[in-house]
Amino acid sequence: MADFRIDEDIRSLSEFRAGVAGFVKQVQETGRPLVLTQHGRGVAVLLGAHEFAAMQERLALLEDIYRAEQDIAAGKGVAHEEARRRLLGK
Repeated sequence: MADFRIDEDIRSLSEFRAGVAGFVKQVQETGRPLVLTQHGRGVAVLLGAHEFAAMQERLALLEDIYRAEQDIAAGKGVAHEEARRRLLGK
């Protein structure tokens, strides 16, 4: 994801409604998300579909790592040599 630019990437909902197509094009061209505000507070983020999919993949990987760390901390891990032996069938 490209670097977020406060002066270009935060828009009010009313601005967004008036220029939806242009803002979608901006997100696609820049690769940056667009933060939408209502009454001065962030309420939504417009993100390109490919970037969203990539974020979902990264999140799934991080969740797998987190669960693996929990398993290791609970003593459910397998030593490297044991895992290798099991995988190689030796």
